[in-house]
Amino acid sequence: MKINAENAGAKRPTTGDGDRAEAMDTSDQDMTLQRINGDQHVDTKMEEDGSDDDDSRAEATFRFTISKFSQMRESTLSPPCMVRNLPWKILAMPRPSNSDPSVKCLGFFLQCNAESDSTTWTCSASAELRLLHRLDPEKHYVKKIHHVFFHKENDWGFAHFKTMKEIVEASNGFCDPVKDSITLEVWVNADAPHGVQWDSKRHTGYVGLKNQGATCYMNSLLQTLFFTNKLRKAVYKMPTDCDDMTKSVPLALQRVFYELQNSEKPVGTKKLTKSFGWETLDTFMQHDVQELCRVLLDNIESKMKGTVVEGTIPTLFEGKMISYVKCKHVNYVSSRTEPFYDVQLNVKDKKNIYESFKDYVSVETLDGDNKYDAGDYGLQEAEKGVKFVSFPPVLHLHLMRFQYDPISDCNVKINDRFEFPEHLELDDFLEQKESTPAHYTLHAVLVHSGDNHGGHYVVFINPRVDGKWCKFDDDVVSRCTKKDAIDNNFGGDSDDVASRTCTNAYMLVYIRDSDKDDVLQAVEAADIPESLVARLMDEKRLEAIRKRERQEAHLYMTLNVVSEEEFYRHQHFDLCNIEKAEVKQFQVKKNTFLRDFPETVCRAFKCSSGQARLWLFHIRSNNTIRVKHVDSAMLDKTLRDIAEASDQNIFFLAEMPCGTATALQQYDPDSDVLVLFKYYDPKGRCLTYVGHVFAKLKEPLSHLFPEMRRRAGLPADAELLVHEEVCPGSVNVLADHDKALEAALDSPDDGDILVFQLPPSPRVLHLPTAADYFNDLTQRTEVTFIDRNSNSDHGVTLELSEKTTYSQVAAAVAECLGTQPEMLQFFRPKSYHTTFRESPDQPLKSTFDGTLKDLFLYFHKTRTPKKMFYQRLKIPIKELESKAVFKCVYVDASYKEEKELVVYPNQNGSVADLCTEVKSQLELRDGARLRLLEISNHRITTVFRDDSELRNISSNFSTTRSYRVEELPEDQIEIGPNETLLPVAHFHREPYSCFGIPFLLKIKNGEPFSEVKVRIQKMLDVPEKEYEKWKFAVVFHTRAEYIDNESLSVNLEQLRSPVIGVHLQTRPWLGLDHVNKSTKSRPKAFTEKAIKIHN
Repeated sequence: MKINAENAGAKRPTTGDGDRAEAMDTSDQDMTLQRINGDQHVDTKMEEDGSDDDDSRAEATFRFTISKFSQMRESTLSPPCMVRNLPWKILAMPRPSNSDPSVKCLGFFLQCNAESDSTTWTCSASAELRLLHRLDPEKHYVKKIHHVFFHKENDWGFAHFKTMKEIVEASNGFCDPVKDSITLEVWVNADAPHGVQWDSKRHTGYVGLKNQGATCYMNSLLQTLFFTNKLRKAVYKMPTDCDDMTKSVPLALQRVFYELQNSEKPVGTKKLTKSFGWETLDTFMQHDVQELCRVLLDNIESKMKGTVVEGTIPTLFEGKMISYVKCKHVNYVSSRTEPFYDVQLNVKDKKNIYESFKDYVSVETLDGDNKYDAGDYGLQEAEKGVKFVSFPPVLHLHLMRFQYDPISDCNVKINDRFEFPEHLELDDFLEQKESTPAHYTLHAVLVHSGDNHGGHYVVFINPRVDGKWCKFDDDVVSRCTKKDAIDNNFGGDSDDVASRTCTNAYMLVYIRDSDKDDVLQAVEAADIPESLVARLMDEKRLEAIRKRERQEAHLYMTLNVVSEEEFYRHQHFDLCNIEKAEVKQFQVKKNTFLRDFPETVCRAFKCSSGQARLWLFHIRSNNTIRVKHVDSAMLDKTLRDIAEASDQNIFFLAEMPCGTATALQQYDPDSDVLVLFKYYDPKGRCLTYVGHVFAKLKEPLSHLFPEMRRRAGLPADAELLVHEEVCPGSVNVLADHDKALEAALDSPDDGDILVFQLPPSPRVLHLPTAADYFNDLTQRTEVTFIDRNSNSDHGVTLELSEKTTYSQVAAAVAECLGTQPEMLQFFRPKSYHTTFRESPDQPLKSTFDGTLKDLFLYFHKTRTPKKMFYQRLKIPIKELESKAVFKCVYVDASYKEEKELVVYPNQNGSVADLCTEVKSQLELRDGARLRLLEISNHRITTVFRDDSELRNISSNFSTTRSYRVEELPEDQIEIGPNETLLPVAHFHREPYSCFGIPFLLKIKNGEPFSEVKVRIQKMLDVPEKEYEKWKFAVVFHTRAEYIDNESLSVNLEQLRSPVIGVHLQTRPWLGLDHVNKSTKSRPKAFTEKAIKIHN
C-alpha cells in the first residue's frame, strides 16, 4: 500500500509547527489494523441537509478516537464513513521526523475507496484534517487538503502532521491524560465520482453527457441550452422528417435533447459531432465554449428560417445597443444601432460584474490630437461610447479571462477574483428604462479549470432558478450548494482549498425575472412531435439489434451466395468478378449443417422449397474461378468445419430452376458434368452467358450443339465454332466435334466453360473469333477519369484497350458523362508512371496521336485502375486550345465576397481582353471598369496595365500567389498630382502575418490619418466597437511604424506608389493590425482549428 502524502495544492498550516505535506512510501510497512488496549471507535456527524443515512451526500464530518496513543506503534484505520457512495477512512500512523529520526510524528491521512479493485475510478475532494482540542474548539489543530483520489493515490494527507511529543503534552490539551487518547476528525466535501456506479438520474433527476475525448466544453454548453426550455421546445418543432440522419444538425440536436429528457443513463454525442462534419480528431481537440455557442446558435437560427419556430433565437438571446459619437460643441451625432447576442466583459482589474458593465458603457473623450472628424464641422471634441437599448430574456455574459500579455508575448489566463451575484439588476445601464425591470437571476455558470493551453469545463445549473443547483461534469451529475456554484468560482486567491486559483467562471447565463415563466416553461412529452419520437425509437430499436448482433457475432459466420444472374452481366474471363459481383450475404450460425442452408437460400431468393442447389466457388490450379459440386460428405459438415478447412471466404452459386422450369435439372455426379455456355457475337464484339447444362461425359461434343443453338437463338442447322475457355492465356478451339466430351475437354470437370459462335465472316476484320476477343481482353486495363475541379469526385472507371486513341477515349468518357467529346479536356497525372493520385499535369492536346498505352509508362504493371483527369468545357476543345486559360478571383466593392472564375481570353490578348471576358461572366453595372491585381501572401504586389500582354503573366495559382479582378472605384479613375494609390493589408502582430482581402486606397498629400481611418471604416463597414481595437502602421518591408498620433498627415514622398504595372512588393504599405484578434476567446494552440459546423 502506498501513502501519497504530498499535496501541491495544500497551504502551509496557519497553526502548529509549519510542516508541509510530503510524499512518503510505506508499501513495506504492516498496514493491518491494530487494536490498542481494546477499542477504537468512530463518532460520525453528518452535515448536509440532515441526511445522516444518505450515502450519496456531498460532505460529512467523522471522528476517530485512538486509545493508548502514546503506545501506538502501527498504522490504524477508522471504520468507513460513506460520502458520494464511497468509503472514506481516517488513516493514522507513527512516523519518524525527517530532520531527526528519534523524533516521532503523527502521520494523518484521509483514505478513499482503498479496498476497491477498480483502476478507473476518480473522486475530487477537499478536506480538513483536525486534531481536536479537548476543551476549546478554537484551539483545534487543522490542516487542509485538496486532492483527486484514484486507485494509485487513494490516500492523502500529512506524513508529519504534528510531533507525538507536542500531542501528548498535557498543557497542549490534545491528549486525554487519563485515557491516553486523542480524537482525530475529518470534514470532507467530495465531488461525485467518475468511473464507479453513480446514478445521476436517481440522485438529481438529470443525466450527463459522455465525453468523446475533449468535448467537455461542448457538453457544458449543450446542458445549458437544454435547460433553456423554450429553446428546447423550438428545437423539437423543427421539421426534420426528411433530413439525413448523419448530416442534419437539427435532428442530431433533437436526439440529444430527447435523450437528456428521457434517458436513465449518460447520453452520447457522437452523432451530433458527426452531423457537424467533424472528424475523430476534432473531438480530441478542445475548443472555446464561447466560440461554439455562437457558431451553434447561428447554425440553428439559419435552419429555423422558414419554419414555425423562425425567430426563436433572436427572441431569446438578442439585445440591442447603440454605438455613438457625440460632438461636444456642435450639434452633430453619429450613431448606429446594433444587435448583440452576448456581452463580453473585461475581468482584469475589475472586482465584479457591475464594474465591468460600467467599463463597457464608459464614455471615451476624443480631444487634442484625437479629435473626431465631423465632416463639414471639421475636427471636433467628442464623446464616444455605447448604450444598451434593450437586454434579452436570456443574457449570455462572456468573461474575458484570456488576453494577450505583452510582457510574456503570449496569451494568458486571468485568474483574478471576479464576483458575480445571483440576482443582477441592469436598469442603470439602459439608455431608457424598459417596460419591465432589467432584473435577472443566475441560471448557469460555465467554469473553466486550467490555463490558456487547455483544461476542463463543467457547468453549474440552477434548472428552475429556485436556488437548487446541480453540477454537470460530463457524464456525472450531482447536487451542490449555492456556494459551490457561485462563490467558489469567483477565482483569485483564497484560503479555501476548494477554490483553486485556476478554476473560475468563464461564461454566465442569466434569465430575466419577467420572462422566467416563458423561458423555463415546462417541456412535456406532448411537446415532442410523434413523428420525431417514432423515428428516434426506430433508431434505438435498430441500434439494439446491431448491438446484439455485434455481441453474438462470434457465434456466426458470413456465407456469400451468387445467383446465375451475375454471369449474364459478365463479359470477361471466368464466370464473374467475385470482388465486384452483387453478392447476397447470410449471417449463419457456425454450428449449422450445410445441408440446412439451401432452405435459407430458397426463402431469400423466393423460390420453392427444395429448389436451390449449391455449387461451391473454388480457385483451380491455373488461377481461374470455377464452381464444383457440393457432395453429401460436405453437406453433413457444419459451417465451422468447412470454414476451418478453407483459407478463403466461402462463396456459393445458387442454382435455381431456369426460365419457365419449375424444378431443377437432374444431375448425376458420377456420369454428368456441369458445362456453362457463352455465346460470342463477332459483329457486336459481345460475349454473352447463355446458361448451363448437365452433359454426359461419354457423349460426343456435337450432342450439345442443338442446345447451344436454342440458347443463342440461332437456326437449327447453323454451323458452330466452339472454344474451351481454359484460362486467360489459353482458349482452345474444339475442332473434332465427334469426340466424347471427356476427351475433347482439356481437363473435364464441373464448371468448364464452352464459348461458341458462328463461323467468322470475311467482312468482320476486328476480333473475328472468340480467341481474338479473349486475346484483346489481355490488353485491356481499367482507367479512372476524375473531375479535376472537384475534390470529392471519385471518378468514372472504364475498361479500355491499350490501343485506344484520344478520340476513342473522349467518346467513351463523354458517353458516361452525358456530354459531347469536344466539350472535354483531359490531363494525365503528374506522376503518371505510378497509380497514386497527385494532381493534374499539363492538359493533353486534342491532336495527341498516341494511344492509351503511350500515356502510361508501366501500362500492365498493376491491376489498380490508372488515373486521368478531365474537366468539362464551356467552349469546344479546339477553340479552347487557341485561347489562354486564366484563373482569377473577382472581389465585390465591399471587399467581403470572393468568386473564383476561369476565363478564356485570346493567347495573344491583353489584360483589357481578360477584363472583357470577366465582364461576360458577371452582371455588372453599365460602364463598370475592371482592373487586374496580383496578390501574394494577402498583399497586393502588382497592378497591371490594361495593355499588359497576358503571355507575360503566369496564370498558375499557388498557395501564396493569385490574381484578382475587381471593379475600379469611381474615386480611383483619375489620380491627381497630389494623390496616389496606397496598398492596404490586414495583419496580426507581425507584418508578415497577413490575412484577409487587401485593397487599394486613394490618399491625398497632407490628408490627416484620422480621416483616412474614417474612410476605411466606412469602406469596410466595421462596427465601432471592433474597429477601435485596430492599430494602423506604415510598413516598410517587414518593419511596422505605428501611427499613434492621428494628427499626423500623409506624406506622399514616403508613400507614393510606383507607376501602374510595376511591382509594389518593395514599396511601403498601410497595415491594419488586428491587435485584439484573438482576445475574445481562449487562444488556440498551433494545431487547433477554428470551430466550424460544416452541415
